[in-house]
Amino acid sequence: MDSAFVFSGFLVGLLVGVTGVGGGSLLTPLLILVFGVAPITAVGTDLMFAALTKTGGVIVHSRNQQVDWRVVRQMALGSVPAALLTLAVLHYLDAGDKDIGRVITPILGFMLVVTALALLAKASILKQRDRNATIQRLRATLPAGPFATALGAILGFLVTLTSIGAGAFGVVALLILKPHMSIQRVVGTDIAHAIPLTLVGGMGFAMFGLVNWPLLINLLLGSLPGIWIGSKWSNRMPEKWLRTFLAIMLMIIGSRIVAA
Repeated sequence: MDSAFVFSGFLVGLLVGVTGVGGGSLLTPLLILVFGVAPITAVGTDLMFAALTKTGGVIVHSRNQQVDWRVVRQMALGSVPAALLTLAVLHYLDAGDKDIGRVITPILGFMLVVTALALLAKASILKQRDRNATIQRLRATLPAGPFATALGAILGFLVTLTSIGAGAFGVVALLILKPHMSIQRVVGTDIAHAIPLTLVGGMGFAMFGLVNWPLLINLLLGSLPGIWIGSKWSNRMPEKWLRTFLAIMLMIIGSRIVAA
Protein backbone atom coordinates (compact mmCIF):
# COMPACT_ATOMS: atom_id res chain seq x y z
CA MET A 1 0.00 0.00 0.00
CA ASP A 2 1.29 3.47 -0.96
CA SER A 3 -0.20 6.01 1.44
CA ALA A 4 0.28 8.92 -1.02
CA PHE A 5 -1.87 7.20 -3.65
CA VAL A 6 -4.48 6.13 -1.08
CA PHE A 7 -4.75 9.67 0.32
CA SER A 8 -4.97 11.15 -3.18
CA GLY A 9 -7.76 8.71 -4.04
CA PHE A 10 -9.64 9.64 -0.86
CA LEU A 11 -9.55 13.38 -1.60
CA VAL A 12 -10.66 12.90 -5.20
CA GLY A 13 -13.45 10.53 -4.14
CA LEU A 14 -14.65 13.02 -1.51
CA LEU A 15 -14.88 15.82 -4.08
CA VAL A 16 -16.67 13.64 -6.62
CA GLY A 17 -19.22 12.56 -4.01
CA VAL A 18 -20.06 16.14 -3.04
CA THR A 19 -19.97 17.90 -6.42
CA GLY A 20 -20.03 15.15 -9.08
CA VAL A 21 -16.86 16.78 -10.47
CA GLY A 22 -13.16 16.24 -9.96
CA GLY A 23 -12.42 12.64 -10.93
CA GLY A 24 -10.49 12.98 -14.18
CA SER A 25 -10.02 16.73 -13.77
CA LEU A 26 -7.93 16.23 -10.63
CA LEU A 27 -6.59 12.71 -10.78
CA THR A 28 -5.22 12.65 -14.34
CA PRO A 29 -3.04 15.78 -13.95
CA LEU A 30 -2.07 14.61 -10.45
CA LEU A 31 -0.80 11.31 -11.87
CA ILE A 32 1.08 13.10 -14.66
CA LEU A 33 2.56 16.10 -12.81
CA VAL A 34 3.14 14.70 -9.31
CA PHE A 35 3.65 10.96 -9.78
CA GLY A 36 5.22 11.02 -13.26
CA VAL A 37 2.78 8.60 -14.92
CA ALA A 38 2.78 8.64 -18.74
CA PRO A 39 -0.22 10.67 -20.03
CA ILE A 40 -1.81 7.82 -21.99
CA THR A 41 -1.49 5.45 -18.99
CA ALA A 42 -2.84 8.14 -16.65
CA VAL A 43 -5.94 8.48 -18.86
CA GLY A 44 -6.53 4.70 -18.97
CA THR A 45 -6.00 4.23 -15.23
CA ASP A 46 -8.24 7.18 -14.39
CA LEU A 47 -11.08 5.90 -16.58
CA MET A 48 -11.14 2.60 -14.65
CA PHE A 49 -10.76 4.54 -11.39
CA ALA A 50 -13.76 6.73 -12.26
CA ALA A 51 -15.97 3.77 -13.21
CA LEU A 52 -15.30 1.88 -9.98
CA THR A 53 -15.29 4.92 -7.69
CA LYS A 54 -18.53 6.40 -9.03
CA THR A 55 -20.26 3.03 -8.66
CA GLY A 56 -19.83 3.45 -4.90
CA GLY A 57 -21.23 6.98 -5.05
CA VAL A 58 -24.25 6.18 -7.20
CA ILE A 59 -25.44 3.56 -4.71
CA VAL A 60 -25.86 6.29 -2.11
CA HIS A 61 -27.46 8.77 -4.54
CA SER A 62 -29.82 6.09 -5.85
CA ARG A 63 -30.96 5.18 -2.36
CA ASN A 64 -31.71 8.86 -1.76
CA GLN A 65 -33.71 8.95 -5.03
CA GLN A 66 -31.24 11.41 -6.55
CA VAL A 67 -30.79 9.66 -9.94
CA ASP A 68 -32.96 10.15 -13.03
CA TRP A 69 -32.35 6.81 -14.76
CA ARG A 70 -34.30 7.83 -17.87
CA VAL A 71 -31.88 10.68 -18.55
CA VAL A 72 -28.95 8.36 -17.81
CA ARG A 73 -30.16 5.96 -20.52
CA GLN A 74 -30.70 8.79 -23.03
CA MET A 75 -27.18 10.15 -22.56
CA ALA A 76 -25.60 6.69 -22.57
CA LEU A 77 -27.15 5.99 -25.98
CA GLY A 78 -24.78 8.63 -27.33
CA SER A 79 -21.77 8.38 -25.01
CA VAL A 80 -21.11 4.64 -25.11
CA PRO A 81 -21.03 4.31 -28.95
CA ALA A 82 -18.86 7.45 -29.10
CA ALA A 83 -16.46 5.92 -26.56
CA LEU A 84 -16.23 2.71 -28.60
CA LEU A 85 -15.55 4.69 -31.78
CA THR A 86 -12.83 6.73 -30.05
CA LEU A 87 -11.19 3.54 -28.77
CA ALA A 88 -11.23 2.08 -32.27
CA VAL A 89 -9.47 5.18 -33.64
CA LEU A 90 -6.87 5.09 -30.86
CA HIS A 91 -6.25 1.41 -31.54
CA TYR A 92 -5.81 2.13 -35.24
CA LEU A 93 -3.31 4.91 -34.44
CA ASP A 94 -1.49 2.72 -31.86
CA ALA A 95 -2.58 4.27 -28.56
CA GLY A 96 0.66 3.31 -26.84
CA ASP A 97 2.81 5.30 -29.25
CA LYS A 98 4.63 8.27 -27.69
CA ASP A 99 3.36 10.56 -30.45
CA ILE A 100 -0.22 9.94 -29.28
CA GLY A 101 0.85 10.86 -25.75
CA ARG A 102 2.28 14.14 -27.01
CA VAL A 103 -1.03 14.92 -28.72
CA ILE A 104 -3.13 14.03 -25.67
CA THR A 105 -1.10 16.16 -23.22
CA PRO A 106 -2.05 19.61 -24.63
CA ILE A 107 -5.65 18.41 -25.08
CA LEU A 108 -5.65 17.49 -21.38
CA GLY A 109 -4.50 20.99 -20.47
CA PHE A 110 -7.13 22.59 -22.69
CA MET A 111 -9.87 20.39 -21.25
CA LEU A 112 -8.87 21.34 -17.70
CA VAL A 113 -9.15 25.04 -18.49
CA VAL A 114 -12.52 24.55 -20.21
CA THR A 115 -13.71 22.40 -17.27
CA ALA A 116 -12.77 25.20 -14.87
CA LEU A 117 -14.78 27.69 -16.94
CA ALA A 118 -17.74 25.28 -16.99
CA LEU A 119 -17.61 25.03 -13.22
CA LEU A 120 -17.57 28.80 -12.84
CA ALA A 121 -20.45 29.10 -15.32
CA LYS A 122 -22.48 26.60 -13.33
CA ALA A 123 -23.46 29.22 -10.75
CA SER A 124 -24.70 31.56 -13.46
CA ILE A 125 -26.65 28.77 -15.15
CA LEU A 126 -28.31 27.91 -11.84
CA LYS A 127 -29.48 31.51 -11.49
CA GLN A 128 -30.62 31.99 -15.08
CA ARG A 129 -31.89 28.56 -16.15
CA ASP A 130 -35.53 29.26 -15.21
CA ARG A 131 -35.55 32.80 -16.63
CA ASN A 132 -33.29 32.52 -19.65
CA ALA A 133 -35.45 32.72 -22.77
CA THR A 134 -32.70 31.32 -25.00
CA ILE A 135 -32.42 28.15 -22.92
CA GLN A 136 -36.20 27.76 -22.86
CA ARG A 137 -36.41 28.13 -26.66
CA LEU A 138 -33.56 25.66 -27.10
CA ARG A 139 -35.31 23.10 -24.92
CA ALA A 140 -38.61 23.67 -26.75
CA THR A 141 -36.97 23.30 -30.17
CA LEU A 142 -34.80 20.27 -29.41
CA PRO A 143 -36.54 17.20 -27.95
CA ALA A 144 -34.98 16.28 -24.61
CA GLY A 145 -34.18 12.68 -25.58
CA PRO A 146 -32.23 13.33 -28.83
CA PHE A 147 -30.57 16.40 -27.29
CA ALA A 148 -29.40 14.32 -24.31
CA THR A 149 -28.09 11.61 -26.67
CA ALA A 150 -26.20 14.19 -28.75
CA LEU A 151 -24.63 15.69 -25.62
CA GLY A 152 -23.75 12.19 -24.46
CA ALA A 153 -21.94 11.52 -27.75
CA ILE A 154 -19.81 14.64 -27.32
CA LEU A 155 -18.99 13.62 -23.75
CA GLY A 156 -18.15 10.08 -24.93
CA PHE A 157 -15.47 11.35 -27.29
CA LEU A 158 -13.92 13.89 -24.90
CA VAL A 159 -13.94 11.69 -21.81
CA THR A 160 -12.51 8.63 -23.57
CA LEU A 161 -9.69 10.68 -25.08
CA THR A 162 -8.74 12.60 -21.94
CA SER A 163 -10.69 11.06 -18.99
CA ILE A 164 -11.82 14.65 -18.23
CA GLY A 165 -15.23 16.27 -18.54
CA ALA A 166 -17.75 13.64 -17.42
CA GLY A 167 -18.44 15.59 -14.23
CA ALA A 168 -18.25 19.28 -15.12
CA PHE A 169 -19.67 19.12 -18.66
CA GLY A 170 -22.23 16.50 -17.67
CA VAL A 171 -23.51 18.66 -14.81
CA VAL A 172 -23.77 21.77 -17.01
CA ALA A 173 -25.57 19.76 -19.73
CA LEU A 174 -28.05 18.41 -17.19
CA LEU A 175 -28.73 21.88 -15.80
CA ILE A 176 -29.76 22.96 -19.31
CA LEU A 177 -31.70 19.77 -20.10
CA LYS A 178 -33.54 19.63 -16.79
CA PRO A 179 -33.84 23.17 -15.38
CA HIS A 180 -36.20 22.14 -12.59
CA MET A 181 -34.08 19.23 -11.37
CA SER A 182 -32.54 19.76 -7.91
CA ILE A 183 -28.75 20.14 -7.80
CA GLN A 184 -28.46 16.97 -5.70
CA ARG A 185 -30.38 15.02 -8.36
CA VAL A 186 -28.24 16.57 -11.11
CA VAL A 187 -25.07 15.39 -9.34
CA GLY A 188 -26.48 11.89 -8.79
CA THR A 189 -27.65 11.56 -12.41
CA ASP A 190 -24.30 12.81 -13.71
CA ILE A 191 -22.38 10.29 -11.58
CA ALA A 192 -24.65 7.47 -12.77
CA HIS A 193 -24.15 8.36 -16.44
CA ALA A 194 -20.37 8.49 -15.99
CA ILE A 195 -20.22 4.84 -14.91
CA PRO A 196 -20.98 3.08 -18.24
CA LEU A 197 -19.00 5.71 -20.17
CA THR A 198 -15.82 5.44 -18.11
CA LEU A 199 -16.16 1.66 -17.75
CA VAL A 200 -16.24 1.18 -21.53
CA GLY A 201 -13.32 3.56 -21.95
CA GLY A 202 -11.34 2.01 -19.11
CA MET A 203 -11.83 -1.54 -20.40
CA GLY A 204 -10.67 -0.43 -23.83
CA PHE A 205 -7.47 1.06 -22.41
CA ALA A 206 -6.99 -2.08 -20.32
CA MET A 207 -7.08 -4.15 -23.51
CA PHE A 208 -4.31 -1.89 -24.85
CA GLY A 209 -2.27 -2.60 -21.69
CA LEU A 210 -2.56 1.03 -20.60
CA VAL A 211 -4.02 0.62 -17.09
CA ASN A 212 -1.64 0.54 -14.11
CA TRP A 213 -3.45 -1.98 -11.92
CA PRO A 214 -1.32 -1.73 -8.72
CA LEU A 215 -1.70 2.05 -8.84
CA LEU A 216 -5.44 1.70 -9.45
CA ILE A 217 -5.90 -0.55 -6.43
CA ASN A 218 -4.14 1.94 -4.14
CA LEU A 219 -6.26 4.79 -5.45
CA LEU A 220 -9.47 2.80 -4.94
CA LEU A 221 -8.56 2.01 -1.33
CA GLY A 222 -8.90 5.72 -0.66
CA SER A 223 -11.55 6.78 -3.16
CA LEU A 224 -14.31 4.30 -2.29
CA PRO A 225 -14.67 5.46 1.33
CA GLY A 226 -14.09 9.04 0.13
CA ILE A 227 -16.97 9.07 -2.36
CA TRP A 228 -19.23 7.26 0.12
CA ILE A 229 -18.65 10.01 2.70
CA GLY A 230 -18.91 12.78 0.09
CA SER A 231 -22.19 11.43 -1.28
CA LYS A 232 -23.70 11.35 2.21
CA TRP A 233 -22.48 14.90 2.88
CA SER A 234 -23.63 16.27 -0.49
CA ASN A 235 -26.63 18.02 1.13
CA ARG A 236 -24.56 19.56 3.93
CA MET A 237 -21.26 20.67 2.38
CA PRO A 238 -20.79 24.23 0.99
CA GLU A 239 -20.74 23.03 -2.62
CA LYS A 240 -20.37 26.58 -3.97
CA TRP A 241 -17.06 27.12 -2.16
CA LEU A 242 -15.73 23.72 -3.17
CA ARG A 243 -16.71 24.35 -6.79
CA THR A 244 -14.95 27.73 -6.90
CA PHE A 245 -11.80 26.33 -5.26
CA LEU A 246 -11.79 23.41 -7.68
CA ALA A 247 -12.24 25.70 -10.70
CA ILE A 248 -9.29 27.90 -9.69
CA MET A 249 -7.09 24.87 -9.09
CA LEU A 250 -8.02 23.32 -12.45
CA MET A 251 -7.28 26.60 -14.24
CA ILE A 252 -3.79 26.69 -12.72
CA ILE A 253 -3.07 23.02 -13.45
CA GLY A 254 -4.44 23.22 -17.00
CA SER A 255 -2.39 26.31 -17.79
CA ARG A 256 0.73 24.58 -16.49
CA ILE A 257 0.14 21.50 -18.64
CA VAL A 258 -0.50 23.62 -21.75
CA ALA A 259 2.69 25.61 -21.13
CA ALA A 260 4.80 22.48 -20.47
